[in-house]
Amino acid sequence: MSVRKVLRDLREMLDEAGLRGSFLVRDLRSGEEIGIDPEIEYAVASLVKIPLAIATLERVRRGELDGATQILLQPGKPGTGQTGLSRFRHPARIAIDDLLYLAMAISDNTATDALFALTPPARISAILHELAIQGIAVRHTMEELVRTPADRLDPGDGHLAHFLAIEAGTAGRGHRISQLDVTRANTGTARAFLDLLQALWTPSTIDASVAERVRTLMGENLIRHRLAPDFTSDASRWSSKTGTLLNLRHEVGVVEHADGQTFGVAVLTESRVAAVSQPGAEALMGHVARTLRDQLRHL
Repeated sequence: MSVRKVLRDLREMLDEAGLRGSFLVRDLRSGEEIGIDPEIEYAVASLVKIPLAIATLERVRRGELDGATQILLQPGKPGTGQTGLSRFRHPARIAIDDLLYLAMAISDNTATDALFALTPPARISAILHELAIQGIAVRHTMEELVRTPADRLDPGDGHLAHFLAIEAGTAGRGHRISQLDVTRANTGTARAFLDLLQALWTPSTIDASVAERVRTLMGENLIRHRLAPDFTSDASRWSSKTGTLLNLRHEVGVVEHADGQTFGVAVLTESRVAAVSQPGAEALMGHVARTLRDQLRHL
């Protein structure tokens, strides 16, 4: 089957499922790649935690921060997240290094905002610029991210927030919900995140020790219901970070095969279905990404 037909069939599958997607898969050794609309800019939700981790670790490397420094954290505010410190009821002291683990492995928003307090969005953007990392905008914290209509509705009415997310966008990627507006949100493209993965997995402007630590953190990701089922096996290792906000479902990662082949995968999607739980969309994301990887692997 030709690559053109494969791409056409995948686009039809996405459309029938009510998904709009931006996909890119790249052989990190050869640079060969295949994708679907990889230049579309999206609000990136928790994918922003990767550049946050890079900036934090770069500051530790420079001696500006000490990873062993303990931060006193108050219990998470209602609505700030579903995992980790966001669900704590009592104050806790956590080292910076451990906050990085919580932010990356379980996408803990309270831990993430403790790191943002040390390295605000403007400083992260400056460090990304110094490292020549382009195409990713960091503008706000996680507390600002989760202040969406869903935060003000009863849990049983979550579909109404998704309906607003679907209907309130503009043709120019603007949105009445600021966290989904690409001019105000943390944003990026599939290509920009794949370039970032390339910089983490191959020699680049990112210091080798920083890159190694970020790779380890991504390998420890415990949120594995989206792309992981299609890329994890006894003969491969999947390292990734997910991002989810209202009708947005994202994941970027790297699959390292036992035969030495290594592929970067970036998937950013938005759904036209006003439902909170969409396991079919999660499964289709993985199927499309794996199909693209298979095409590239067999070229």
